[in-house]
Amino acid sequence: MYSIEEIKELIQAVDDSSVGELEIRNDMKEKVTIRKESAMRPVAQQAVEPAPQPVAQPSPQPAETKKESAPEGSEEKNNESNYHEITSPMVGTFYRSPSPEAGAYVEKGATIKPNTIVCIVEAMKLMNELEAEVSGEIAEILVEDGELVEYGQPLFRVNPS
Repeated sequence: MYSIEEIKELIQAVDDSSVGELEIRNDMKEKVTIRKESAMRPVAQQAVEPAPQPVAQPSPQPAETKKESAPEGSEEKNNESNYHEITSPMVGTFYRSPSPEAGAYVEKGATIKPNTIVCIVEAMKLMNELEAEVSGEIAEILVEDGELVEYGQPLFRVNPS
């Protein structure tokens, strides 16, 4: 993986030159793309492997509501446990598409494979593409485009196949 210092040097070199875009790949199939800022989005992309998936904790409900919906809630909890959650590997800004004009990488109901890019999380002006890690169908998109996300925050719920 490229170090932050190496990436900063590349960004500076592109910024100081007349080059509009630079793409570098290494032997481990990691890719860094650096573009001069010409739209609203930041300037660089780097493919990053998502971090291990933390287990989501259900939010507590008032006792009164819990008693009335216990059988239904139990069934819902069982259904949720069948899903795989794609979480954010870092703190940053969530983007559903590669640029403001482009369509979303995935929509609800889309079939994905482990190498399918599902979104971008921008951190420190680096655009980090997130891959699905699993095969299945996007059951739910849990965040809005442009929303700030936290490390480990669920972004997508996937019905694995």
